[in-house]
Amino acid sequence: MSLSLADARFLFDRALGLLRRGATSLRTRGWRASWERAAIQLRRAPAAAVDALFRPADDAFAPFSVPASAHPRASIVIPVYGQFAHTLACLRALAAHPPAAAVEIIVVDDGSTDATTTALPQVAGLRYHRRAQNGGFIAACNDGAGLARGEVLVFLNNDTVPQPGWLDVLLDTFDAHPDAGLVGAQLLYPDGRLQEAGGVVFADGSGWNYGRFESPRDPRYSYLRDADYASGAALAIPRALFAQVGGFDPRYAPAYYEDTDLAFAVRAAGRRVLYQPAARVVHDEGTTSGTDTGSGAKAYQVRNRQRFAEHRRAELALQPAPGTLPSPAVLHRRQRQVLVIDALTPQPDHDSGSLRLVNLMRLLREEGAHVVFLPANRAHAGRYTEALQQLGVEAWYAPFARRAPAWLREHGPRFDSVLLCRHYVAREFLPLLRAHAPQARIAFDTVDLHYLREQRAAELRGDEALLRNAARTRALELDVIARSDVTVVVSAAERELLARDAPRATVEVLSNLHQPAGPGLPFAQRHDLVFVGGFRHPPNVDAVRWFAAEVFPRVRERLPGVRFHCIGSHVVPEVEALASQPGVLVHGHVPDIAPYMDGCRIAVAPLRYGAGVKGKVNLSMAHGQPVVATPSAVEGMHLGDGEDVLVAADAAAFADALVRLYHDQALWQRLSAGGLANVERHFSLDAARDCVRRLLL
Repeated sequence: MSLSLADARFLFDRALGLLRRGATSLRTRGWRASWERAAIQLRRAPAAAVDALFRPADDAFAPFSVPASAHPRASIVIPVYGQFAHTLACLRALAAHPPAAAVEIIVVDDGSTDATTTALPQVAGLRYHRRAQNGGFIAACNDGAGLARGEVLVFLNNDTVPQPGWLDVLLDTFDAHPDAGLVGAQLLYPDGRLQEAGGVVFADGSGWNYGRFESPRDPRYSYLRDADYASGAALAIPRALFAQVGGFDPRYAPAYYEDTDLAFAVRAAGRRVLYQPAARVVHDEGTTSGTDTGSGAKAYQVRNRQRFAEHRRAELALQPAPGTLPSPAVLHRRQRQVLVIDALTPQPDHDSGSLRLVNLMRLLREEGAHVVFLPANRAHAGRYTEALQQLGVEAWYAPFARRAPAWLREHGPRFDSVLLCRHYVAREFLPLLRAHAPQARIAFDTVDLHYLREQRAAELRGDEALLRNAARTRALELDVIARSDVTVVVSAAERELLARDAPRATVEVLSNLHQPAGPGLPFAQRHDLVFVGGFRHPPNVDAVRWFAAEVFPRVRERLPGVRFHCIGSHVVPEVEALASQPGVLVHGHVPDIAPYMDGCRIAVAPLRYGAGVKGKVNLSMAHGQPVVATPSAVEGMHLGDGEDVLVAADAAAFADALVRLYHDQALWQRLSAGGLANVERHFSLDAARDCVRRLLL
């Protein structure tokens, strides 16, 4: 395909932006940190790692045991009719990797004449039930459901090999999504190719195994989503709901379309049908019934399609026409589709900007939108990408995501709105979006006003070169604002600045987004001081160096045993060196920060410059942890000195405030309660709903 003007401009802006940001980083961060940042931007985007599939040993039968509980949460129902070798492999897989949840395993023998009848009674823990006569798949499953004691029924074909962790993921889906009524697994062929990523049903009642023969790691098939149906080969449903809808409908006896109809019945009962890609099950399709629909049991598939179409005629009128090629655009045709683009995949346990973006995508999902995320570097970010997928976000990465011009040519027409994060990302993508998604409303998320932060840093250092650089950033950022449909800032203070610098711009305030965690430990059980902030961010490096040099020694003179916990990723040598100072503990990145938020008595925010709203302040307040901060750290945060926070402008006043708060339980409790209320009022997801609806929905 020929290179368009928009494509060429994208490549030019990207190259120019990298050079310019590299030069700025050298002046503010030094060569080592700058090289690390450049390596992240320039390295080849890796695809997601492909896990090897588990297969049990194909040994001769010998007695063994399977997981069994007298009080199971889940009852695994396995209908069998012959094919003992497959049943044995399935049970061995369940035994080799038992779930964390309490389970029982029920095998319903529908008239086998092979080794099933003699071997399975020797499997310890297994509930083996032999039907009086052969009745088919539906009858066997309904019998198993009648025997079950678990809260959740899990139907599993005997020609499957469940992969480690599959069942706990299915059950966790019900916990994370209380409106879920049925959850289906990702089905794989024995060679590792995708067999089904949730089913699609067309208006004539015919079905489609979405993703068949594709890669299971393809982003189209790797995120939690609503499905038309889930294959009965591996699905979970609450036992009470299964009884409420009448179980598998016997009109489809002996088999086929009972799982499709069950999904429609679950939706009719007001519950969702979800596809869970993290629950992986290998399925040797067609073992029992074959694949020829012209003869044998498989012929019932053709007959039952017509029965299903007649039974569900009203619902099917809303389905896609036969012959429609399923795609994300088709699957989410009834939803607003929102594209989010940022430089990197957000890492919410590393920085407040990432936490804000993830919670924004969470809020969009709650509001009924379908969210698509594209990182500009197209890298799969491991557990962070997978966390987005579990949130229901269609997260893209290489090699499946082609370079931006080609990807947007393919996907751009489906988006109703686009959120572009950071001015250097927006500058690159704006021309492409205007060319390939002209229908979309484009919102530019500043994250914070970069030119304001750079200007304040330059003024603090008295660096004329940095002042000139801040002026260039200002011109670039204001240009992006002028070319966007709406601009998003995080505080009223920044909106007021743009009212002067960009008076024609439409500007909305969407601040940090937090989920209040509660008050944590009481005053008497808390000790020490804590700072949280990533050290790629120069204001954080300056803050902890100033605090350790000017404030903390004054505090230690009056509180000799107090310690200062310094937490944040990408620790630079200047911060690492602070650990040599008595009482200073440099932890680096901490995966679970809650013990420090809930257990340290006071958080410090000693920022001397910056812009935007400080997530570290919100984070502490969301845990009921009072904060002592500089004026720069609380700018635009609706905080009152002495009510929600203590504010101090110089080292002596900062130390005095810390010592006072460390001893004054009544003041501590007032600030703790005030901070929690402030987060709920100004920085919660509920507080942001109206703004998000105006912006993107």
